[in-house]
Amino acid sequence: MIILYTKWATNYINGCLFWNNFSGSPIPEFIGSLSKLSELALSSAQLAGPIPHQLGNLSRLQVLDLRFNNLFSSGNLDWLSYLSSLRYLDLGDCKLNKFSNWFQVLSNLRSLTTLYLGHCDLPPISTPSLLHLNYSKSLEVIDLSNNYLTNSIYPWLLNVSSNLVDHIDLGSNRLHGSIPVAFGHMASLRYLGLLSNRLREVPKFLGNMSSLKMLVLSYNELRGELSEFIQNVSSGSTKNSSLEWLYLASNEITGTIPNLGGFPSLQILSLESNRLTGTISKSVGQLFKLELLLLSGNLLRGVISEAFFSNLSSLDTLDLSDNSLTLKFSHDWTPPFKLFNIFLGSCKIGPRFPKWLQSQNQTVALDVSNAGISDIVPDWFWDLTNQLYYLNLSNNEMKGKLPDLSRKFDSYGPGIDVSSNQFEGPIPLLPPNVSSLNLSQNKFSGSISFLCSISSHLLTYLDLSNNLLSGRLPDCWFQFDSLAILNLANNSFFGEIPDSMSFLRNIRSLSLYNNSLTGGLPSFFMNGSQLTLMDLGKNGLSGEIPTWIGESLPNLVVLSLRSNKFHGNIPFQLCYLSHIQILDLSLNNISGIIPKCFHNFSAMTKEKSSNLSIISNYYYNLGLRGMLMPLIYFDKITVTWKGGQYEYKSILGLIKIIDLSSNKLGGEVPEEIMDLVGLVALNLSNNNLTGQITPRIGQLKSLDFLDLSINHFFGGIPSSLSRLRLLSVMDLSYNNFSGKIPKGTQLQRFKLLQKFMAGIPLINPKAAPVIDLINSPATLELPPDLTRLLLLVYLRNILLIRTFSNLSPCETVPAEQNSPQATMDAAVPSVPDLCSFLNAFLAA
Repeated sequence: MIILYTKWATNYINGCLFWNNFSGSPIPEFIGSLSKLSELALSSAQLAGPIPHQLGNLSRLQVLDLRFNNLFSSGNLDWLSYLSSLRYLDLGDCKLNKFSNWFQVLSNLRSLTTLYLGHCDLPPISTPSLLHLNYSKSLEVIDLSNNYLTNSIYPWLLNVSSNLVDHIDLGSNRLHGSIPVAFGHMASLRYLGLLSNRLREVPKFLGNMSSLKMLVLSYNELRGELSEFIQNVSSGSTKNSSLEWLYLASNEITGTIPNLGGFPSLQILSLESNRLTGTISKSVGQLFKLELLLLSGNLLRGVISEAFFSNLSSLDTLDLSDNSLTLKFSHDWTPPFKLFNIFLGSCKIGPRFPKWLQSQNQTVALDVSNAGISDIVPDWFWDLTNQLYYLNLSNNEMKGKLPDLSRKFDSYGPGIDVSSNQFEGPIPLLPPNVSSLNLSQNKFSGSISFLCSISSHLLTYLDLSNNLLSGRLPDCWFQFDSLAILNLANNSFFGEIPDSMSFLRNIRSLSLYNNSLTGGLPSFFMNGSQLTLMDLGKNGLSGEIPTWIGESLPNLVVLSLRSNKFHGNIPFQLCYLSHIQILDLSLNNISGIIPKCFHNFSAMTKEKSSNLSIISNYYYNLGLRGMLMPLIYFDKITVTWKGGQYEYKSILGLIKIIDLSSNKLGGEVPEEIMDLVGLVALNLSNNNLTGQITPRIGQLKSLDFLDLSINHFFGGIPSSLSRLRLLSVMDLSYNNFSGKIPKGTQLQRFKLLQKFMAGIPLINPKAAPVIDLINSPATLELPPDLTRLLLLVYLRNILLIRTFSNLSPCETVPAEQNSPQATMDAAVPSVPDLCSFLNAFLAA
C-alpha cells in the first residue's frame, strides 16, 4: 500500500517517489485531484495494476515518469490524451504491447518535447490510421528503441518531428531496407540510433546532416566498403566534420580503413566484427580527441609502433583483439594515455611481459590472452589489480607462481582467467568476492581448500580442470548457490562427492571427469534441475544408474557416466531426457537390454539441428559508457570418436552420440532407435547383443560413425547401409555376418574382421583410402578402380588383386608378428617410408 502524507494536497506541484518499493500497489486515484501537479515521477517504484483514469485530470502536468513499473497489464491509454501540458513522458520498460493505438494517443500531446518508450514491446503502426491525425511539432527527443516497430513507423515519425528534433533512437526494432531521404532534412538532429535492425545499406543522406554528432549503425548487416561509407558521410551539401561517435560494429563492411582526417572531432570509432583488411590507417593516430578505439574481430594485420599512439592522449578504451596485429613497443615506453579498458587478445605482444602496463593504474578490464607472452609475471603487475573487474591472461606461456590475491581485486565481483599457461605451485588465496575463476590448463598442484575462503555468493563460473590438483573435494559448497559452471576434470581428486554440493541448485554444467572419485551418485544432484551437462566419466563411481536422472534433470543435453563401475539395467526413466544429444554409458558393467523408449530422445530425431543451451554467456558491466565485457563459456566433454578420444567444445551442440560400448548388454537392438535420424555416432561395440541389423538402419542419414563390433550379430548386412552417404567409419568386425558386402558411398575406413563373406564390390571405389580385412578368412574380389586407396590390409586373407596394375607392394615390416601387408598407390614417393608410417598408423 502507498501511504501518502498530508503534503499530497491539492496545491502540491511536484511528486517524486522514484526508486521506492511499493510492493505491487496501484497508483491511488486521488492523485488525479492534485490539479496543480506539474511533475509526477514514479519510476522503479514497484507499482502495479491499471492506471486510474483520474490521472487524465492533471491538465497542468508537464513531466510524467513511470519507467520500470508494471502498470499496463489492463486498462487503456485514453487518459494520456488529456494531459495537454505534458512536455516530458517516460514509459520506458512498461509493457504496452496490448495498445495498438499508442501512436494515436501520443499524437494528441502537442506540447510534448521528450518521449521515452524504449523496451515497451510496442506493436507496429497501422499506416492507414495516420491519415486523420494531428501531430505535435515540438518533439526534440524520441526514443522508441527495443520494440517491434517496422518501416511503418517512418510516416508517423516524420510527421511528429520537426527541425527541432535532436535525438532519435530506433535501435533494436524490425526496420529493414532503405531509410527515407526525408531524415536528411532534420537539420538539428545530433543523435541517430539505428542499432540492430536490418538496413543492409548505408543511408545516402548522412552527408547532409550537418549537426549529426552521434551515429549508431551497428548490427545492421551493412555491406560495402568502408571507404564508400566514409565518403558518403563526409560529402553532401555540408561536409560533416562534427561527427563524434561512429558505431559500425558487427556488420559486413569490407575494405581497408581509409583516411579519417575529415573527422577531427571523433571520440568513438567502433568498427569491430567486420571484414576489414590491411593495416590500420595512420590517420587514426591523428584523431586527437579519440577516446574509444574498437577494431576487434577483423582481418587487420601489420605492426603498430608506439608512434601510432603518440597523439592519442584522450584514449581510455583500446580494443584491437582478434586480428593479426603485432604491437612493437620499446621496453621502457610510457604511453600518453591512461586506459580504462585494454583488449589485446590474439595480438602479438610477447615474448616479454609488456612493461608499459605498469603505467596503466586506472584499468578496470585487461585482456592480453593469446599474445605470445612467455615470461614470468612481474610482481608490480599484481599491484595494479585492485580496481580490475576483469583479467584475462589466458593462452600464453606465462610462468611462475601466483601470489596471495585475497586483498587484490577490490572491485565488485571480478572475473579472473589465467587458463592455458604454465603457472605452477599451490593455488593461493583468492579474492573473496570473485564471480568467475578459470585456472584450467596449468600446473597448479595441491588441494583446493582455498575455495572455502570465497564467501560472497557471487561465484558463477569455476574451472580448475587439467591441472595437478589432488586431495578430497572440500565440503564448503553451500556458499556457492549462484554457481552455474563447475569443471574439475582431469585432476587427481579422490574420495566421495561431498554433501554440501547439494547447495548447487543453479548449476548448469558439471564436469568431474577423469578423477578418482568413489561412492555412489549422490541423490542431491536431483536438485540441479537446470543441469544441461553432467560429465562424471572416468572415475570409480559405483552402484546402479539412478532413476532420478531422467525424472529430475529434464534439461540435460549431455550425460556421460563412461568408465566407472555402474551396474544393473539402463533405467527406462532416462527416456524422459527429451533434450539429450550425447549419452555415454560406455565402459561400465551395465546389463539387461537397450530400452525401446530411446526413441523419445526427441533432440536426436531432428536432422541438422543444434542445441546452444550448452553455451553459457556472462557479462561484466565495466561501468564505463555502459560497456559490457562478455564471457562465453563453451561446455566441453571427452568422447570416443572413430577409435580415439577427443574433447569437443565449441561444436558440442552439433553432435549427437549414443555410446553404450564395453558393457554387458544383451538382446536385440530396438528398431525404435532407427527413429533417431539425427544421430551422428552410434557405438554398441563389445557387448552381448544379438539378432540381425534391421534394414531401417538406412534411416540414420546423419550417421558418420557406426561401431557394432564384438557382439553376436548374424545374418546379412542390409543394403540400406548404402544410403548412409555421410558414413565414414564402420566397424562390424567380430560378429557372425554372412552374405554379400553392400556398397557404401563415403567410407574412409571399413573393418570387417574374422568373418566369412563371399564378396563382390566392397565399397564405392572413389571414397575409401583405407580397407581393413585383417584376420578375415574372406575370398574377395576388389574392383580395379580403387583410385584413392592408400592402404589395403589383407594379412591372412585370400584376395584376388590381379587387376591392381597401378599398385605396388609395401615392404614387410618384420618387427611385429601381426604387421599388416599392404598394397598402395605406386605414384606415392618413398614407398618403404610411407609403408612404415601406415603400418604404425594401423597399429595405433
